[in-house]
Order: sequence, then structure tokens, then C-alpha cells
Amino acid sequence: MTATHVPHFALSACVALLAAAPPVAGEAPAGAPDAVHVASRLELFVDKHLIGEMRGAEIVLNRLEHAPASPQPGLEAGYTTVLRDGDLFRMYGRGYMVPGAYWKNVGKEAGTLNEITLYAESRDGIHWTRPNLGLFHIDEIDERLLAYAKENNVEPTIEQGNIVMAGEFSVSHNFTPLIDTRPDAAAEARYKAVGGTAYDKALQEKYGPCGMHAFVSADGIHWKRLRKEPIIPGAWGKFDSQNLVFWSPMEKQYVAYFRYFTGGRRAIRRSTSEDFLHWTDPVDVDANLPDEQLYTNNVHPYFRAPHLYVAPATRYIDGQRPNTFVIFMTSRDGVHFDRTFGQEAFKETFGGNRTNYLAWTNGAQTGPKELSFYDHRQNRFTLRLDGFGSIRAGAEGGEMVTRPLRFQGAALHINARAAEGGQVRVELQDADGKPLPGFALADAVPFTGDEIAHAVSWKGGRDLTPLAGKPIHVRFVLNAADLYAIQFE
Repeated sequence: MTATHVPHFALSACVALLAAAPPVAGEAPAGAPDAVHVASRLELFVDKHLIGEMRGAEIVLNRLEHAPASPQPGLEAGYTTVLRDGDLFRMYGRGYMVPGAYWKNVGKEAGTLNEITLYAESRDGIHWTRPNLGLFHIDEIDERLLAYAKENNVEPTIEQGNIVMAGEFSVSHNFTPLIDTRPDAAAEARYKAVGGTAYDKALQEKYGPCGMHAFVSADGIHWKRLRKEPIIPGAWGKFDSQNLVFWSPMEKQYVAYFRYFTGGRRAIRRSTSEDFLHWTDPVDVDANLPDEQLYTNNVHPYFRAPHLYVAPATRYIDGQRPNTFVIFMTSRDGVHFDRTFGQEAFKETFGGNRTNYLAWTNGAQTGPKELSFYDHRQNRFTLRLDGFGSIRAGAEGGEMVTRPLRFQGAALHINARAAEGGQVRVELQDADGKPLPGFALADAVPFTGDEIAHAVSWKGGRDLTPLAGKPIHVRFVLNAADLYAIQFE
């Protein structure tokens, strides 16, 4: 795919005007703010956090690409989770004892009782198997489900050997596991999960209080309820979506994101906890654009840069077919989400009712340069490692100058790709925007090719140790190239 074929969203009208101006060597960004402390973190170009000025370049969203067909997990449609667990990939998704018996056609109670959680696994994230676990044998099926099966000539599928959850009212609707990466997490609770929806008083009297219920497991297969009451109470939200929890290395606490309604619109709330049991009062997340509804949130720390939350969320448009679209947003504080790419689609859109959700994942790297994503029907999509967004310039050339940065490390690495005949050159500038001796554009060794972590060099070498801790600007001059990420290390 050539650089000009990827859909994009211009940074701003102001940047568009700047793009028309020719590059000016050594010119400092006007009104330079205080230095951004990037330390030795990997920084992705998915927002404006590091960008000072751009000329002839733009920040773009790179869409997921549909992967070639491969053996699919064979789970049924529903909210899906994919966890990278060492050299094993684990997939969890909603299934049904009686195919087609949903709450809309058999009622809330029977439809919820029909839901189970199915499991598949893979060694490469591409080829999947469904192990015969033999954990559940369902002896009784609700009479309403049996009647539906008879009327519609379908067979109950209660002998599925890859069932890992059944019989917990409302839980399998959106059962979402996580691997607890808290340093002192107990081995018997290394895997945790949440599930549950809101339901009326009569059902609560029969099945217990609604909300987000918690489960723990030592192996990701055998699950037990953490306690009878939900950890997130039903009064805090609506929950009829894929709600999720993760341990945040950035915040050093558990973070939950879940569905609520405000003014008739679907939106996102969050709560935090130090122990997974006691949670702070919910905070409404700043993510929706005006009059926008967000169906799933899909928030997770990017596994290679956990200070950055990425969210390939689902936007919902009532009364339209298709009515769901995957968009992309990010956050650096967990509450305010950047919408640099607006409502641009992050993946191809399939028609139908509520048919475009991505699985929640902790980071499925399936190749040296490849990330994999899965939709709720287990189709696989790929993206360049770190490649959600990029700074892009065409053959006519362009540049981006960062805000002043303070770093730790001895070398600058870039994740970049140059088309045939293209290149990337790097200049380092002082706090006033003047080229530093030995690191001017004329000293730069051009980068050509395609690398995830290319060590930038100049005629005098690549050692940046004398500059560590000092405020500098980094000027990238690109020709027919994309810059995806940078890291001082």
C-alpha cells in the first residue's frame, strides 16, 4: 500500500496552512512551551502531545488491514477478549446453549440464562483451537429455550467442551477477563474477570444484585466468584456493553471502564481501586464528541508504552445501517481522551445491526512488525507495531519539529518507513530552535527503508549522552515517508 492510499485526518486547519509553507531550517516553534519529559519512554504519534509545528506533513490514522484467512476460533458472536499470556493467546467470547435464542426474542431472563462463555487458544494468534475442557455439563435448560429450539428447529449445543462459564446470571453476556500484572498479585488470582449487566428489581430479588461482578482464576480456565455482591454497583451505570478492568502501571491502581447513559446517549464512566474490591465513586470520562454515542470503550494501556491508553472504541448511530463504526482515541491521564482523528473509521465497516466491535486485548503482537486485532466474529486484522498513527509527508517533502523535550538515554530510535526513493533526516536543535553543532540537518545520515527501531546517526556518530536532560527540539524532515514512534534509550 502506498503512503497516499491510507485515509487520514488533518491535524487542524492551522496545520494545513503551515503545510503550504516551505521548510525553514532551524526556525524555532513560536511560543515554545515548557519541555516535555519523555525520559526513555516509547512515544507514539497518535496525538499532538509532542508536536510543535508541521510544514508539508500531517498526522494520520492508519487503518487496520484485513488479514489473510486462517483457521478461526469458531466462537459465536458476542463481546470478545484476547489476552497475550506469554507464548499463549487466550480468547474468550459469548456463546449460547440454544443458537438464536436471544433476549429480544425469548425475554430478558431466558435470553440471559442461555448465555455461556466459550474459550479458544493459540500459539501464534493466527491458528486457533478449541480445547475440550469438560468443565460443564448442563443438565437442565429453561423451558422457554427448549420451546424456542423446537419452534425454530435448532439443536441445543450444551455439550460444548470449551465452556468456561455458565449458570451465572447475566455474567456471560460480557464476561471480560484480564491478566493481573500488579507486581504482588496473588497466584490464585493472577487472572481476574468482570461481567454483568443491569436488570430490574424482580430479577434482582431472584438472582441477586446487578452490576459488575468479579471472578478470579489461577489458570484462566477455572473461575470462581470473588464475592456475592458486585464490585461496581448497578446504580453506577447501565453496563450493557463490554465493561473492563486492568491494572495500570501508570496509575498504580486498578481502573474500570463501563457503560452509562447521559441525556439518552451512551457514554463511558470509570472508577479506580487499590485492591480490586473497593472502588472510588465513578467519574464521567471525557471522550464523546457532541451528540455522539460510544457503544464499547475498549480502553487498555498500550503494552509497549503503558503510560498511553489506546481505545479502538465503537461509535453508534441509532436508526442507521450499518450503525456501528470503530473509531480510535487515546488518553494520557485516563479521564480525558484525545480525538485527534475525530470520527474517522479505524477499520473497515461491515453492514448490519451492531456488527462492528473489536475484541478487547492486552496487546497481541503476532510478528516482529505486526499487531493483530480481532472483531467480535473473530476475523483478524493487522497493524504495524506502534503504527496506530504517523507523521506523514509525500514525495514533495515535509517536516515536523517537536516541542522542547527532555530525555534520558544515549541514542534516538525511530519507527519509520520510507517509500522507494524516500528518506527521513533528523536534526537536533537547542531550546531556541538553533541547530546543535554536529546534529544539524547537513550532518544527518538519511534513513531509508523500513525499521521498527532504527538508531538515528549523524556524521559524527549517534551518542546523545551529553544532551540528556537538556531541553531540545527534534526536527524530522521526511520525503515519501511515515514516522510512527520515537524513543530515546
